[in-house]
Amino acid sequence: MNVEMILSALPTLFAGAFVTVQLVVLSLLLGFALALAVAFGRLSSNRVISGITGAYVFLFRSTPLLVQIFLIYYGLGQFESIRESFLWPVLREAYWCAIIALTLNTAAYTGEILRGGIQAIPFGQIEAARALGMSRPLLYRRIVLPQALRTILPAYGNEMIQMVQATSLASAITLVELTGAARTIASRSFQPVEMFVIAGALYLAMTFVITQGVRWAEKKTATG
Repeated sequence: MNVEMILSALPTLFAGAFVTVQLVVLSLLLGFALALAVAFGRLSSNRVISGITGAYVFLFRSTPLLVQIFLIYYGLGQFESIRESFLWPVLREAYWCAIIALTLNTAAYTGEILRGGIQAIPFGQIEAARALGMSRPLLYRRIVLPQALRTILPAYGNEMIQMVQATSLASAITLVELTGAARTIASRSFQPVEMFVIAGALYLAMTFVITQGVRWAEKKTATG
């Protein structure tokens, strides 16, 4: 084991880990916002809206994330109209293509998790709130969403962990996140075991932080 080489590689691995954290945080934030719209669309009585959101969920849950990343990064650039549009400065960058793919993917899964959490609310509570004259937005803000979020915490925690793991696929489109950094160093140093062990330890640390955060949130909501 070349300790000196490992120490010299740590800054690059940490830089890759920072990119991974960025991908996870941005994708989860954007994905959750989109997931709310997806969940409400799936619960809509309008067949067109529920049909569109249902097709979206089916599409992104039924195809591999790697294929989605390839289609966004390599596929969209095949259309001249997109290359000439204002979107091209964003879509030509691997970083933003990875975020878009991860966002769309997690929104499909999180939307279904949210839908299940909303449907788990006892209908009697909703009827009682309506009887008190609560508007629909107020009903969701004070009664439905707080209880639904408490219900979905364990499942959403698993989704966050899966997103950490899914970011490793971004290295397939030349993005130097944690896995990409480890692969690059391993190819130059011919010490893949050491590099990927360190990368695995960093992924483990991220997962540990998420797990502890979800547990803290569960205790907080249970006592609150």
